[in-house]
Amino acid sequence: MPEERRRFAISEPLPADEPAPANTAGLAARAVAASAGRLRYLEGLNPEQRQAVETLDGPVLVLSGAGTGKTRVLTTRIAHIIATARAYPSQILAVTFTNKAAREMKLRVGLLLGEVAEGMPWLGTFHSIATKMLRRHAELVGLRPDFTILDTDDQIRLMKQVIAAENLDEKRWPARQFAYLVDSWKNRGLTPDKVPPGEGMAFGNAKGVKLYAAYQERLATLNAADFGDLLLHGIAIFRTHPDVLALYHERFRFILVDEYQDTNVAQYLWLRLVAQSRRNVCCVGDDDQSIYGWRGAEVDNILRFEHDFPGAKVIRLEHNYRSTGHILGAASGLIAHNEGRLGKTLRTDAEDGAMVTVTGAWDSQEEARLIGDEIEALQAKAHALSEMAVLVRISAQMREFEDRVVNLGLPYRVIGGPRFYERMEIRDALAYF
Repeated sequence: MPEERRRFAISEPLPADEPAPANTAGLAARAVAASAGRLRYLEGLNPEQRQAVETLDGPVLVLSGAGTGKTRVLTTRIAHIIATARAYPSQILAVTFTNKAAREMKLRVGLLLGEVAEGMPWLGTFHSIATKMLRRHAELVGLRPDFTILDTDDQIRLMKQVIAAENLDEKRWPARQFAYLVDSWKNRGLTPDKVPPGEGMAFGNAKGVKLYAAYQERLATLNAADFGDLLLHGIAIFRTHPDVLALYHERFRFILVDEYQDTNVAQYLWLRLVAQSRRNVCCVGDDDQSIYGWRGAEVDNILRFEHDFPGAKVIRLEHNYRSTGHILGAASGLIAHNEGRLGKTLRTDAEDGAMVTVTGAWDSQEEARLIGDEIEALQAKAHALSEMAVLVRISAQMREFEDRVVNLGLPYRVIGGPRFYERMEIRDALAYF
């Protein structure tokens, strides 16, 4: 890249999302208005929640147990920052894990402040925010701002080409297996030159790292990136161009992160770089709810928060509003055996409710039969079907339960997907009989 063009790419200022800096009359007027309104959005918060909302300066880790009002705390904290004139909406970085959560957070902030929070361009998922940043500085990693983001199918097709170019048998070395390997490296923030030697030997007759490097070269040639690159390129830019990182240090006066226990290494590294200056970072999570290790999540990220941010305030949300006493007691008794916990003790004002029972089954068919028998027993006691729910761990387990309730002649509804016998491929197959 020509030196003149490179300097432009590095030093280009961020677009002005707000017309004035944070200490001007606009924010002062907002603070006066908030004071006049007596901060009504704080009403109804319990002491733990209010502390999490009002502790704005310095690093804060909010350990939020299930059903303790985590989302309310996050949205109220954002509203409090804005209403008390600590920052404009565009000076707040709020990171979630799903687009649905981002939309809900924006809506709730708008409801709390009596206006839609449309002025929050930096509220979104890790990948959406990283994409926005990368398009502004794409040339620093050899891309153009209009780069294409590959979906999984496109990624697999490109990897097949890379594997074929090395004269490897794709049946023996499947592209999907290679994609899983590359994704795991990118989730750990590893570029081809940083992959441990032993790991690179595990694919393609010890050509794993060579294939990874070739894949990255093809992406650059196509002006494309996959999802892992969005954060990986961002980390590279922040590390090699401190003046770009300084732009975001100046921009973001407050940083909030949801579901911190589910962050992977790349997300952790990206966040550490963005948050290292002002240190007004608030991470909300629960080390007891870390269930995404299979896709790269590192529970150690939340466990070492106090080490990463010395002087951090740890606030525990322990009042559960969702469960009965017996359910909470059973869950707490189990989770207490986890090692390396930060620790918290959930409590509830709800009644104890029914006892929790545990029943073992030899296989999925017996399990479905037992559930069907229990449903019939509850019906006999005049309980309506609308009061019953069957939760399964994965959708693949649904078939046995659906067969059982169909055989019993019970009406049912599948949440989150079609019934097994209503799926297009199943209907097509049954049409031949």
